[in-house]
Amino acid sequence: MTINTPKLLDVVALTVDLPFGNLWRGQVGTVVEVLANDAAFEVEFSDRNGRTYESLGLRTEQFMVLHFEPASPDSKPEMVIA
Repeated sequence: MTINTPKLLDVVALTVDLPFGNLWRGQVGTVVEVLANDAAFEVEFSDRNGRTYESLGLRTEQFMVLHFEPASPDSKPEMVIA
């Protein structure tokens, strides 16, 4: 498993701009559903008060999983090219 494999409730950041949703690279969201047999993921974007302002189905090349602890020595880095 690579370190960027998303799972439910992972915190993620956009790696691309999505102007149609008024979302920009770097915005943070949460994976709330796995779609299309792990080919896409529903990501919810909320404000500081926990109110959802956008929820979109995204492909893994459109976001990266954020990590809050050091990576395991067994993980393999993954190159994402957008």
